[in-house]
Amino acid sequence: MRLLLIEDDALLAETLADVLRLDNHQVTALADGDQARRALSQAGHGQDLILLDLNLPGCNGLDVLAALRQHDKETPVLILTARGAIEDRVRGLDLGADDYLAKPFALDELEARVRALLRRHTRSTALQVGNLDFDSLSQRFTLGGEPLNLPPREQRLLGCLMRHAGVPVDKARLAEEAFAGESMGDNAIEVYVHRLRRRLSGSGVELRTVRGLGYLLEST
Repeated sequence: MRLLLIEDDALLAETLADVLRLDNHQVTALADGDQARRALSQAGHGQDLILLDLNLPGCNGLDVLAALRQHDKETPVLILTARGAIEDRVRGLDLGADDYLAKPFALDELEARVRALLRRHTRSTALQVGNLDFDSLSQRFTLGGEPLNLPPREQRLLGCLMRHAGVPVDKARLAEEAFAGESMGDNAIEVYVHRLRRRLSGSGVELRTVRGLGYLLEST
């Protein structure tokens, strides 16, 4: 699953990201409230769960949450907050947060809360484009009812494109969302796109290039 961690304490953020990656999640970390609000204030952010600290540089976490909930009522949000900040917890829950953890917390409890929130929102893990289906919880694709087995990088790329189906996605965004933390050049992405096109050829699902905008996955 794709997790967005918004936390300005660098050491804590690094620790949490490492723990969550060991649970086989893809983790993107942001440390600035303004940057987080920009990333989440529009549809198609591509995240399955958001871990949100409230005390951030730039705008605070409550402002980030409010911007998200203007257009996205589904993506679960786990608030990370100081132990005594009861008013902030209440405001966060009123704004649409799903749960909260008071710092300091045990890593085992964090992992349990994340698992629970993801289970609660499994209804949003099934994606479909034409006769191409993707369950982002099990990371399984089917094409025309038959399993579509892909190498890991092609799987991550196609999953990202399905989350943005019907909207062109440029190379920079694909590199950030599908290959976060890896060195990935434009030519490499072109190679994976070419391979996916061959796999989808004749299936009723097309991956095409929109000049100046990026790659568009759609049913034909």
